[in-house]
Amino acid sequence: MSVIVKKLYYSISEVCEMTQLKQYVLRYWENEFDILQPSKNRSGNRIYTKEDIDNIVVIKRLLYEEKYTIEGAKKVLADGNPQDRARTGLDTIELVKEIKSEIGAIIEDLK
Repeated sequence: MSVIVKKLYYSISEVCEMTQLKQYVLRYWENEFDILQPSKNRSGNRIYTKEDIDNIVVIKRLLYEEKYTIEGAKKVLADGNPQDRARTGLDTIELVKEIKSEIGAIIEDLK
């Protein structure tokens, strides 16, 4: 994933570059997932917030990594804890690092 410059709004091409998704995929997901509804600027172009990008990352993880169907991912998003829904790939990496550290400490204690 490329470096994300912090801005208020991102264009669809910037979001595609950050998430490694095609524009048509994002437009399709907008029709399928209620949590993904980017605003449009005066020119009618989609503008995405950080929250939109976080939701895209969660949807991508559910569909591509966890192999949910569209309907299954919708159910997870509808039923899930809001904190779980907002967890991005970067948050997940940090969580894994914490878990590895804790496991390492447990192993050292057992030795």
